Amino acid sequence: MKWLAIIVAGFVIFPIVQVGCVRMVNPPLTPLMLLRQAEAHFERHRPAPRAYHWIDLAQMPNAFLRCVLASEDQRFFQHHGFDWQEVEIARREALRKGTPPRGASTISMQCARSLFLWQGRSWIRKGLEAYYTFWMEAFLSKRRILELYGNVIEMGDGIYGLEAAAQFHYRVNGRALTREQAAMLAAILPNPREWDPTRPSAKLIARAVRILQMEPALKVPSLR
Repeated sequence: MKWLAIIVAGFVIFPIVQVGCVRMVNPPLTPLMLLRQAEAHFERHRPAPRAYHWIDLAQMPNAFLRCVLASEDQRFFQHHGFDWQEVEIARREALRKGTPPRGASTISMQCARSLFLWQGRSWIRKGLEAYYTFWMEAFLSKRRILELYGNVIEMGDGIYGLEAAAQFHYRVNGRALTREQAAMLAAILPNPREWDPTRPSAKLIARAVRILQMEPALKVPSLR
């Protein structure tokens, strides 16, 4: 029982320590980056070269940040990690259509998943994601969460963060992205390893257009 208590305490405390560390330290790697390489070796093909270039929030183009908020989490600055209003909307849509409810992940939840966990739909991962999200919202400012998100989110095979995505897809640094390019990068986030922003399908173009239409009406505090 003593060892069990120690193990349980470790599982409880370790995420808190991790979140405390990223409050001040920019992560050099994430578990997802290592898992993607392991997946490639397991599937017996060469892993994609890792592209990961950290930039501060002040260096991220305002257009990209606003497009991401418009696309992924319009109430990011109003909720505390869990957008219960969006969850209720998704539940009602599912009941009306007779389909499983769509995801209602906030940027904080997506950041927790990308920074500390792995992709997938298991209940274990969802539980851990919620636990990390709680502590991230407790310890980190909204701007720090947005900065972490913009740097570690998966944006292609082996591509992590806005700067790496801008360089890989458009051969420019993040600051040089046009508003249309920023919207297209935000549009690929639901499926970044399959969708190519430089060769967009009709569905992807429609997503980017919708983001560009929503972005001007977005009301958020200063992102700097």
